[in-house]
Amino acid sequence: MTQPSLSDLIAAGRGDAPADIVLRGGRVWDMVTGIEIPGDVAIRGKWIVGIGADYEGAQVIDVTGKLLVPGFIDTHLHIESSMVTPYEFDRCVGPRGVTTAICDPHEIANVIGVPGIEYFLACASRTLMDIRVNLSSCVPSSHMETAGAEIGAADLAPLRDHPQVTGLAEFMNYPGVIFRDPGCLEKLELFRGAHIDGHCPQLLGRDLNAYVSAGIRTEHEATTAEEAREKLQKGMRVLIREGSVSKDMVALQPLLNDITSAYMCLCTDDRNPLDIGEHGHLDFMIRELIRMGCPPLAVYRAASLSAAEAFGLKDRGQVAPGKRADIVVIDDPAKCEAEVVLAGGVVVADAAFAAREVIDPVGRNSVRAPVVTGASFRSSANREETDVIGIMEGKIITQHLHEVIPIESGDKRPDPARDLVKIAVVERHGKNGNIATGFVKGFGLERGAIASTVCHDHHNIACVGVDYDDMALAATRLGEIEGGFVVVEGGRVLAELALPVAGLMSLEPFEVVRDSLVDLRAAAKGLGVTLEEPFLQLAFLALPVIPALKITDRGMVDVTKFEIIS
Repeated sequence: MTQPSLSDLIAAGRGDAPADIVLRGGRVWDMVTGIEIPGDVAIRGKWIVGIGADYEGAQVIDVTGKLLVPGFIDTHLHIESSMVTPYEFDRCVGPRGVTTAICDPHEIANVIGVPGIEYFLACASRTLMDIRVNLSSCVPSSHMETAGAEIGAADLAPLRDHPQVTGLAEFMNYPGVIFRDPGCLEKLELFRGAHIDGHCPQLLGRDLNAYVSAGIRTEHEATTAEEAREKLQKGMRVLIREGSVSKDMVALQPLLNDITSAYMCLCTDDRNPLDIGEHGHLDFMIRELIRMGCPPLAVYRAASLSAAEAFGLKDRGQVAPGKRADIVVIDDPAKCEAEVVLAGGVVVADAAFAAREVIDPVGRNSVRAPVVTGASFRSSANREETDVIGIMEGKIITQHLHEVIPIESGDKRPDPARDLVKIAVVERHGKNGNIATGFVKGFGLERGAIASTVCHDHHNIACVGVDYDDMALAATRLGEIEGGFVVVEGGRVLAELALPVAGLMSLEPFEVVRDSLVDLRAAAKGLGVTLEEPFLQLAFLALPVIPALKITDRGMVDVTKFEIIS
């Protein structure tokens, strides 16, 4: 679309020249005053040029009786966790009203490095929604894992001024910040004065003061209202998160009101197509927050204007002259069902998606794991007291449990009767062939095995199982399909989803991925799994920057001490 000159915009706004698109007969819901403004909305190019008056245009869309709200902004997410490419993500959530996505491509960056970030930047200029990229700050997330790549400040510097770059992505290595690690400080200095995303679960008091003093502005890891309140009081913008695993909306909703909404936003972090299909995306969060009693204006403001302000996106967040034509047409604010969506002045529809230029994906053939057998998953140990990861469903934080597991023939065996199953991480980047084993409680797994290459953030192979041979088959199968998810029982693959783009994303339409996830969940439940979302829950058990106990290819990690358990 050729963008109009400044003179063209002024003329169309005054009504001296026709607009490109006119939305006629609706009411604009102003996110500042809360007032509903009747009249046409005039659009020229990708910009709104007029509201609250009568306009003529080349295309007139009848929105009589409808409410017009600003496009929704997802303030923190990893598109890779949708398991589809940025183009399919655009097609999946754009019709639901998401017109801006602020993503951190650190999942693909941990697999293939800077080329993964460059791929996302290239896609961002070709999607209907505006994909903004925060440059990945922690590749790897810590020194306690083996990732496929390492990215330092010097690698980020050439990308800093890219037009789609918003700032520095979530700084997960919070101990590195508060104890002034030189590598961390170098990245923070590079983005000093620019936007820096936070990631500091359960950090409070003086340590939080130190972390925020580094210029870190946002936080999406608060899991209680008390934690979020302290972070607001210390100048952070709090992002309410509702992903496929991390579900903090219920806990934080009491804090969202007409006063705080200017400093609170919404995000999904990690949400897959099955949950999007069954429940929704930001539209789901809006509906639920209103149902739970949050003021509707506060909710819509958090989803749009407050999000734009938090990330310095001054050109959006209101349906007003001079703003991007990111508009969602709805009937009932409580239902939040998008009837018409415009992103940058383009009507979000099949024809517009088909007209996009698509570039080839990167990161193929990225699974280079060692050969594994059933014996690879034995646990050599000389003491029965065992550190066990305790799953907290709906949370990515875990418990650090202690269980007595007997040693039989030099091995600690899974005990499904006590819900104690083996967990293993297999290094898959061809770096060292590490295999670490441990125990996890909370899956409900009674037989077979589940394995995945979606394994935050290093994305090695994560596998849980009761039968070692099934675990070996699952890990081996992942290499054959270039990564993804596999469910195995009795030496047979029951269900799988291939994710050949860096072992993280499918080449198929999101509808195919959604249907495959239905089959995978059913297969997992058939093995006794009780978790609603076992695959992403498994992925977060390997993230060593989220308390309290995790596992990487280097062993069990006590995150509170930030050290590997010997």
